[in-house]
Amino acid sequence: MQHRELGDSGIDVSEVGFGAWVIGTDWWGDRDESDALEMVEYALDAGINYFDTSDVYGHGRSEELLGEVLDERGDEMVVATKVGYDFYNNPQAGHGELPKEYDAEYLRDAVEKSLDRLGTDHVEYLQLHNPDVAEMNTEVLELLDELREEDVADAIGVALGPSIGWLAEGDFAIEQEFDGVQYVGNMLEQDVHRHFVETVDREGANTSLIPRVPHSSGLLNEQVTPDTELGKRDHRAHRPDAWFEKVDTLRFLERDGERTMGQAAIQWLLSYDSVASVTPTFRSKADIDEWASAPETPALSDEERTKVEELYANDFGIDRFDGMEKEEYRTSVDGDDLRAAGILNAD
Repeated sequence: MQHRELGDSGIDVSEVGFGAWVIGTDWWGDRDESDALEMVEYALDAGINYFDTSDVYGHGRSEELLGEVLDERGDEMVVATKVGYDFYNNPQAGHGELPKEYDAEYLRDAVEKSLDRLGTDHVEYLQLHNPDVAEMNTEVLELLDELREEDVADAIGVALGPSIGWLAEGDFAIEQEFDGVQYVGNMLEQDVHRHFVETVDREGANTSLIPRVPHSSGLLNEQVTPDTELGKRDHRAHRPDAWFEKVDTLRFLERDGERTMGQAAIQWLLSYDSVASVTPTFRSKADIDEWASAPETPALSDEERTKVEELYANDFGIDRFDGMEKEEYRTSVDGDDLRAAGILNAD
């Protein structure tokens, strides 16, 4: 496993990270908690040191479970968590988005509660969870500085989504020299990823990019096919059918068995220097075996990366609506960020 620095924090994270949204929740299929803990241990043994959770995952349960491993093997782990959703005072309604709370006093209290669940007084990486630009105000920025000065967190970042978009927020974080920006990015969903790569380059920033869902919820690792039956609460059920045709156009990346499609999906993201770590959704030990070894497979050539970008620009040759409505990308600035990036038409 190779490592890259997170921003300019001095923290080295594994190029493949572990998204702890799969433990303590049932959004990616039911999972026994003992199996989830075994997965975390297995990932550590495979060389993964970066573990990303949030206070809202399972309403704290993901942090509690990760804390059990942290208690035993904390010296091997870089732990990231997130705050910003108020699940303490609001019930969860299915997959609906909870109300956010960005009062600085609330955020400080939320951080302390996260630390209690993790069983520590410090996390390496603290992220704001889906903030709007207006919510990252002077008061909140001052709080983040205080938490670093108090050694509560070494690095600060934002995690954006769940709908891809929110370009204004990522750009703001990069301009403010946050250590990291997390977002959904993969070969089938390139807009946000490539925009942030360009912003980092333009600003000459040290901000690291941390794309998640590199396999587009099971399509690019082919765990989800048109014949796959998924439960109503399984997050992977929400992908357009037409996208399965796009996967076939990417077969050239498999390189005659030298790397799988799932490994190529990770290598495509790692081909960008501003990416520090990629966090796939591990659901089994076999996933860990395959994807943790992705950095050991042949790196994508410039020609391969360019071809992937050209395929996306031409919608992979699909000549009908594929279910992705770019007008539905989330924006907190009336679409000005999307229009400026060329994702939406100026008119």
